Amino acid sequence: MEDDEIWLHNHGVVALTLRLARAVGMKEDELIHVRRGAFLHDIGMVGVPDEIIFKPGQLTEKEWEIVRRHPVFARDLLTSTGALVPALEIPYCHHEKWDGTGYPRALKGEQIPLSARVFAVVDVWCALRTDRPHRAAWSVEEAREYIYHHAGTHFDPRIVEAFLAMVAQEGSSLSGS
Repeated sequence: MEDDEIWLHNHGVVALTLRLARAVGMKEDELIHVRRGAFLHDIGMVGVPDEIIFKPGQLTEKEWEIVRRHPVFARDLLTSTGALVPALEIPYCHHEKWDGTGYPRALKGEQIPLSARVFAVVDVWCALRTDRPHRAAWSVEEAREYIYHHAGTHFDPRIVEAFLAMVAQEGSSLSGS
């Protein structure tokens, strides 16, 4: 992704995350932190070398190890900025998985902050629906099926249910890019 594509993607991800957060009952006073966290979700990627970030092919296991450290890099960056600490849940926990197989801490179920569980669904949806150097964007149906089939393993089933209701209502207009 080029810088302008990243900028557009980030704004779409933020808007979609806020809509889903409201749909699952998050309160308006929480949404400022959700907005900031969603916008800063990949801030830790500043610790990942550009040749890995922009690599056109598949990453090696060693490169993936470096990429998987980006939530810790985000935590380290944001904890030094007191005002952004409440927004840390998404950048630090958005790669945790409902079944405990995620990273960086292998949190499971409701151990994962709600905002990160909401964001995880949106982040994966938007990644699947966007062209990447190593693959073309998936169709709405393909992405919907992926999200559906990963409820209870990757994603919180309650969040998936709310998200898929949004997809059913809005179809291909539901975008994060």
